[in-house]
Amino acid sequence: MNRSEFVFAPPPVPSVAVEGGSLRFPVRRIFCVGLNYADHAREMGKDPGAEPPFFFTKPADAVVESGATIPYPSMTGNLHHEIELVAALGSGGADIPVEEALGHVWGYAAGIDLTKRDLQKKARDEGKPWDFSKGFDQSAPIGALRPAARIGHPQSGRIALSVNGEPRQAGDLSDMILGVAEVIAEISKYVRLAPGDLIFTGTPAGVGPLRPGDRIEGEIAGVGAASLAIAS
Repeated sequence: MNRSEFVFAPPPVPSVAVEGGSLRFPVRRIFCVGLNYADHAREMGKDPGAEPPFFFTKPADAVVESGATIPYPSMTGNLHHEIELVAALGSGGADIPVEEALGHVWGYAAGIDLTKRDLQKKARDEGKPWDFSKGFDQSAPIGALRPAARIGHPQSGRIALSVNGEPRQAGDLSDMILGVAEVIAEISKYVRLAPGDLIFTGTPAGVGPLRPGDRIEGEIAGVGAASLAIAS
């Protein structure tokens, strides 16, 4: 179809920078993993032995370029940061075996899952969906992707985040309850994964509030960094 066949011009394709050049990675969907680090599950009042990781989504256009300044979002007084390893898929499928899953990963990046914690808690307590606490505008800042062909598939390494230079989160990728391969295999049981899908794989302990004027910096050893600022 060309543009004349649409009621209005289609929006631009959301995309993420690729390290070392001008290429962009087009984003199809964003999947996220909740409670994938035991220490974070416990700080959220959950028992990681009884409540396994689970999945939710964000819209593709929630992505934000690293280094951007974004407004403090509406309808919240408790915005939280969550640093995460992001896997970007270059191919996909349904019912992907664990042993084949990493072959579908094109690259990795550091990402920050922004969360309206007050809305999330209220929705959870009332047994309602938390879409508006996770899938709001500009809720998925992400650094430049590094191809897996160059860096391999990180199984361990420091993952950390600071706010205004103050350390907030620190952990190791090896602490994930479900590794990247297991996450891909599990999600593919429910939906057919495809090129352009991003997976935010969960966050370590230390999540906390952000305020107008804050500067956030996250990093993952061997993968890269992501930063953003909250407008004053």
